[in-house]
This record gives sequence, structure tokens and C-alpha cells, in this order.
Amino acid sequence: MTMKSTFSRGFTLIELLVVIAIIGVLSAVVLASLNTARSKGNDAAVMSDLDGARTQAQIFYGDNSNSYTGVCAEATIAKQIAAADDANGAGKAVVCNPSATAYAIAAELVTTSGETYCIDSLGTATTTMTAIGSITTVCS
Repeated sequence: MTMKSTFSRGFTLIELLVVIAIIGVLSAVVLASLNTARSKGNDAAVMSDLDGARTQAQIFYGDNSNSYTGVCAEATIAKQIAAADDANGAGKAVVCNPSATAYAIAAELVTTSGETYCIDSLGTATTTMTAIGSITTVCS
């Protein structure tokens, strides 16, 4: 009587380990790309929130006897500033500096250390390397 091999089909342990290693390398590459995309998405959210705040500030100015006094405390603008603060993550600042005749709102961005997105009452919307603490009522 001859014995028939029952293990003629399937993968060897080495083949399975090679496939698992390849999947691990590919997933590491994909995860690194996703982190970069996530940071860029957060920066886009910060910019969008501040652009919305700029539009609301112009409406506030017209409704408030041509004055920006209290612009940062206005409910809609405060929500947009808070949303920008959430989007740029922990440890990143958002500042709003109003006066009666002008204002500037600036937020640190995620992707580039020290880069700030700033909007002001002159219609400026720009990214700058200016320290967020030195921005007053005009983006420089």
C-alpha cells in the first residue's frame, strides 16, 4: 500500500511570510502618505474657516455702525475661529486682534512650522512666516 500525500496544495510558510512582509511595507508607505494629506486637509480647513470669518466680519462692520469693535466676540465669527483652532490642532495658536477701524485674525498652520495664515479688514488673505504674536490689525 502506498501513502498519498495530502499536502500537495497550499502555500508554504515562507511564501506566507513574504506576502505578509510585502503587505506591511505597502501599508507603511500608504499611512505615511495619509498623514501628509491629513495635515494639508487641516490647513485647508483653517484657511476656509478664516475666509468665512472675513466675510462675516464685513457684514458685522456694516451692521455695527461701521465699527469692528467686538468683531471677535460675534457668535458666528467666534465659532469660525474656534473651528480653525480645532483644525490646526493642539499647540497651535489662533489670534483675533480687533480695533474700531480694523482687525486681523491669524492661525498657525499644521504643515509648515512657523507658517501663519492671516486675514484682515483690508481684504488680505495670506500665508506668512511672521510670528503670530506680532500680528496686530494688519497682516504683514
